[in-house]
Amino acid sequence: MVKFSHTVFALPFALAATAIAARGHGITVVQIVAIVVAMVGARTAAMGFNRIADRRIDAKNPRTAGREIPTGKVSLAAAVALTTLSAAVFIAAAATLGRLCLLLSPIVLALVLGYSFTKRFTWLCHLFLGFAIGVAPAGAWIAVRGTLAAPAVWLVAAVTTWIGGFDILYALSDREFDRSAGIYSIPAHFGVPAALAISALLHVGTAVALVAAGLSAGLGTIYFIGVVAVIAIFVYEHAILRPSDLSRLNVAFFNLNGYVSLVYFVAALAQVLAG
Repeated sequence: MVKFSHTVFALPFALAATAIAARGHGITVVQIVAIVVAMVGARTAAMGFNRIADRRIDAKNPRTAGREIPTGKVSLAAAVALTTLSAAVFIAAAATLGRLCLLLSPIVLALVLGYSFTKRFTWLCHLFLGFAIGVAPAGAWIAVRGTLAAPAVWLVAAVTTWIGGFDILYALSDREFDRSAGIYSIPAHFGVPAALAISALLHVGTAVALVAAGLSAGLGTIYFIGVVAVIAIFVYEHAILRPSDLSRLNVAFFNLNGYVSLVYFVAALAQVLAG
């Protein structure tokens, strides 16, 4: 129900921020484990809550009618229990990372859970989702250094625009249903050509933010080679989609964006290890 495989989207960016923040400051195994547990807990709570909040909408949408709650494979009570437990795990992990992380954890939960309602009133829901996930690098940075800095802020911008851009692509397949059901999304509001253009523009913003993050952190050649690779993936992702041909939408959404996060993490970690 919660698709643990989707953790590949946000976790590598949080770990990249962890690695960059740890330069010259050091980090313990306990901190790394707590960051991973916090990430998994938060995204599991977010996805579980989203499935609960959207259960009636999902039941009406042919694409999602087979999901676990609408079909009864997972009871509402079980989904609530999973979501509650995951939120508690997130808060407990945040507590081990310091007082500031603990104090900020309710705000993070409000963001990641609140996203589920935004598509009911604004087509900017994609960017709200992006920001809710995008705070992960900032959280990881605070966990390591106890404060925020420019590289972390740029990484928040990068993840916000990246997630927002590919969530627009994800919403393309539901555009007709969204219009009929009164659900807000950029594809439903502006149409396919404009949605593809907005998604591409957001990913240009991602590239700019990744470059700015590297410059503000004083990173070197290895990092920027990774950013170039990420940009190449973006170019390919948007090249295989056309307003008249969305047959490769699943490849563009899941496969390629999974590569984006992994390539970025490997490049950032390799740069940190290289010095």
